[in-house]
Amino acid sequence: MSIDHTAWTLAEAAAARAGMSPSAWLSAAARREAVRLGAGTDWGDSEAEALTQDADLAKAEEDLHAAG
Repeated sequence: MSIDHTAWTLAEAAAARAGMSPSAWLSAAARREAVRLGAGTDWGDSEAEALTQDADLAKAEEDLHAAG
């Protein structure tokens, strides 16, 4: 995978604000966008899976901030 410099810089900044790695942030952002565009409709309930994963990420971020 490749990503342009500006997108990477924005992703790094957003990930830092969210307290997560750029890779995790990009994965979550790509998943949300794919669901928004309906890309997962042929694969079952990917929207529910994405929401579950987002909730898991949010919990991990809360735990990270609470520990810091």
